[in-house]
Parts: sequence; C-alpha cells; structure tokens
Amino acid sequence: MKDFWLSSGHHLVDRDEGGGLVATDDLIRAYLARPELAPPPEACPAERALHAALLAEPRRRVSRDDIGRLADADARENWEVMIAFRNHLLRHRTLEAAYLAFAREGAGRTPPLFINQLVHLILRNALDGCADAFMLRAAELFFRPQILTFHEGSLIAADEEIVNSAGGGPPSPLAAMLGLPAFGGIDVLGEANAESYFDRSDRFDMALDLTAGRRGLAALAEVIAIWVRHMLAVEVAVEPLTEVRDARLNWYVGLDAEGTRIGDRLWHGEELDSATLSRIVGLFALTFRDAHVARAVLEGQPVYLLLAMTEGRALRMKPQNLLVGLPLSVEAVS
Repeated sequence: MKDFWLSSGHHLVDRDEGGGLVATDDLIRAYLARPELAPPPEACPAERALHAALLAEPRRRVSRDDIGRLADADARENWEVMIAFRNHLLRHRTLEAAYLAFAREGAGRTPPLFINQLVHLILRNALDGCADAFMLRAAELFFRPQILTFHEGSLIAADEEIVNSAGGGPPSPLAAMLGLPAFGGIDVLGEANAESYFDRSDRFDMALDLTAGRRGLAALAEVIAIWVRHMLAVEVAVEPLTEVRDARLNWYVGLDAEGTRIGDRLWHGEELDSATLSRIVGLFALTFRDAHVARAVLEGQPVYLLLAMTEGRALRMKPQNLLVGLPLSVEAVS
C-alpha cells in the first residue's frame, strides 16, 4: 500500500473500533514541539517548567494559575490557546468528533492552522488506501489554501504556501515545523507524473487542473462524498456540473466564503455578471443515496455545492460547511 501525507501525523494517533482517530500523548507532544510553545532562551523558569512537565505528561492538568505565572504575555496567550485546544481534543472520543464539534459550535480562538491540521489528519484517515493521485491532490484543497491562475485556457490551482515560497517570500513556519525540504518547481499533476505524487505528497508542490469537465473537479467530487460519509455516516453522490445556469437552487452550500456569497445572490434571483461567473471554480450536485436522510424541503432536487475564488484568485475551502449546511433530517443528525 502506498503511503502519503506523513506530515499529517497519522503515525502518531490510534484508531477506535469504528475507525475514528484517537488522540495520543505523542500527538499532543507534536503540538508542544511547535516553535510558538518551545521556550526561547530568554523564557522564564515557570515557562520552562510548564513545557517540560507537559512533555513528560501531556495530559496533566494545567490551571489558569499555572499559565498566569508565565512572565511573557505572548507566551501566556499561546499556552491558553494550546491548552484549550488540547482539552477540546481530549474531551471527545475521536478527532472526528472534536472537529465536528468545532464545526457545529465554533472554533473560538483556535488558530486556523490547528483546524487545517485536524482536517489534514482526518482526511488521511478517510482516504487511507487511496491510490488515486488526483483524489489526493484534490483533497489538499480541504486544508491548504490555493492560488489559481488561467494558463492556456485551463484553470490551475497551486498551493499558496508553495507559490509564496517560490516567489522569494519569508520561510513558512509550517514548512519549518514539518521539516520539509526546500521547494523546487511546481508541476501540474497529469497522467504522466501521477505516480510521482506519492514520493512528494508532503511537498505540496503539484498543481491541479480544475478546468470544468476535467479530472480535477471529478476527483474533488469523489473526495467530498468520502468526507460526508466519513464525518456524518451519510452516503451521497456528488457530480460536477459545467453550467451554473442549470441549477435551480432549492438548497445550496457554499464550499468557501466566496461560494456562499455567490449562492446567496443566486438564491435571491440576482443575475450574475461575467466577472462573478468567472470566479466560480466548481459547481456540484449532491444527492442522497437514501432520500429519507434529507429534509422534505429538497422536493427531490439535489443540493448544489458552490466553490469560488476571490477577486485575487485565492481559494480557501471551508469543509466544515459540508457538515453543518446539508439539509439532513433530525434522525440523520442524531
């Protein structure tokens, strides 16, 4: 079996009898090793003692007084956020349940980076055994922001961090944390180089063609269906469409903030100008394999999913929208 996404930390977690991921001491230690938490040379004794104690016993109770003893205000804030995040993970039976709680109740002060890392890890679990490089590259959209560009009539998505690194920007803290090698050129994933994805999956340096009617959007549709099944135990079929004008929106879910805004405009019957239409990256029709899990409001129509880029051609997918935005019956949610 081909391995991929070692940087997800999937080797640091356990699985329960249902296949969900269970937080371990080693996973918590990986977060404690982050540069924001590792005491700098000038750190006070209390900060050094707290860090050492948690490395030895990652689940030990940490009180407000423990954090209040830290001399540096930034350190106190970082530790408050980290301990709240750790406690949230440990309160839930699985990491999937912890993420679902974030989606339904809000993430509060939890850094987006931590949320994206959870999605990365959960998708590594959901896609375990997948040998389709196009699906795996499409899945990266769930947890890594993209920059899109038009090239010779194609719409190409490249990893935002890689693009910025290639452009001579400052080194990425995430890349440094993961110990990844220096990034070279960005290649567009295709049949000829698909096999190489597995050797470079943690470099995130392969771009994906998201042109309508091509394999990239079809692969993304498959990943969306797997995500919904894994997180909600609901079987769905997801089909990429080519024309937004074909959609009669009984129900829609924006897969990102831009997609939500465009969906709102369509819902209210607005005509979309050509500039807005050009920002739509993908339109999908989602249908429930068991119609009884959906609310009657659908009237047999699909749920439409909209994915769009910003005016600056950035794409930041919000996979939590799929977990809270689908019109599920009360029985299916419970």
